[in-house]
Amino acid sequence: MKVSATTHAQPDAYTSPWPLRHRLALLLWGIVWTVGCTWTPKPCNGWRLFILRCFRTRIHGRPFVHGRARIHVPWHLTLHDRACLGDRANAYSLGPIEVGEASTIGQEAYLCTGTHDFSQAHLPLQTAPIRVERDVFVGARAFVLPGVTLGAGSVIGACAVVTRSVAAGDIVAGNPARVIGHRTTPDHRPPST
Repeated sequence: MKVSATTHAQPDAYTSPWPLRHRLALLLWGIVWTVGCTWTPKPCNGWRLFILRCFRTRIHGRPFVHGRARIHVPWHLTLHDRACLGDRANAYSLGPIEVGEASTIGQEAYLCTGTHDFSQAHLPLQTAPIRVERDVFVGARAFVLPGVTLGAGSVIGACAVVTRSVAAGDIVAGNPARVIGHRTTPDHRPPST
């Protein structure tokens, strides 16, 4: 199920859809994350979680966020217990992103909540949330488009481009991503018919 997008008010292509306060907060966030976190080793996860909480990231339990993960708008991000944002993973959170319990976003994977309304000449920003349910694995350099839900236990292959929601337990790969299998572990067996 694809979620409908929100089109942000922009009078022209050169005006930001964000108010000045929001843009200043993003500037401060970028400085704090770069200076305070990007160089930190893996054992400093608690420090990075503290910084994320200071910028209103919703954190449940103890997720892991690599120091080189890229988070655009931290107050649009929700991380559940044992969720993982890997090395250089991108949470382009112009809209809400939720990463479920025990889910892994692999290195350089990209969760993108922003696009543009191509039906208008000035291409205003559109956003739609991304929801990653529990126990999902998103492989290296995979790209997940706005409005997509990754069902519990699903696996997204490396370099896959996910254009629509993925059912629980499905294994998808390719561009655009297609189902190539189903997880067969006890927690992820296909439903009985």
